[in-house]
Amino acid sequence: MTTHFDKMLFLASDLMTNAAMNLEQARFNMIEQQIRTWDVLDTDVLQTLVDVRREEFVPLAYRNLAFFDCEIPLPCGENMLSPKFEGRILQETAIAKHETVLEIGAGSGYLAALMAQRARHVTTVEIEAELCALASKNLSAYGIDNVTVVNADGALGWASQDAAYDVIVLSGSVPVLPEALLKQIKIGGRIFAVVGNAPIMSACLITRMAEDAWDTQTLFESSIKPLRNVAAPSRFQF
Repeated sequence: MTTHFDKMLFLASDLMTNAAMNLEQARFNMIEQQIRTWDVLDTDVLQTLVDVRREEFVPLAYRNLAFFDCEIPLPCGENMLSPKFEGRILQETAIAKHETVLEIGAGSGYLAALMAQRARHVTTVEIEAELCALASKNLSAYGIDNVTVVNADGALGWASQDAAYDVIVLSGSVPVLPEALLKQIKIGGRIFAVVGNAPIMSACLITRMAEDAWDTQTLFESSIKPLRNVAAPSRFQF
């Protein structure tokens, strides 16, 4: 005999199943309609975006926007980058499993989580203590153990046990890339940065070709919030 409680359990299970299906459909739509159409076609990158559940890193108040083509507000006046922008960062930096990564600006920890799936280790430096705590909490809750979150000003990079990094990613824009960052990547290493002043900014990939030689590739035009306390423009040439 089916009781009222049994019916309620069945209804709750059915609702949970439908919610899960809707969530996965939203994730699929995000990848197919936003990220692929922005020239993110690397299958490993796309799989990483499936595997790391973006909604788990979005503040609860904005979780219904997790898969929308927009930046999402974070504490301290900051924001998560749009999904397609994060996808392009992953694709353009082409992080390998043996590589170490430095991220300037942890935000919610989501981009660090994505990069951690592809790297040996990620160090993410966040100037705001509240965001540092948020990123640490999210990464820990997700079970990611190859990311170190540091509460510090990373505008001039970060000296750690890694003398130099394979990849550096700036989550905020800079008018000119600081010389200190250029010297913190290994030969063959890459820096992803949005360079310029609003409204004219360019996403760039800078590769260190030799001890004193860098190659800059302009990827696309974009405009994101500036990095805090960025150094004054340098005359350093690369």
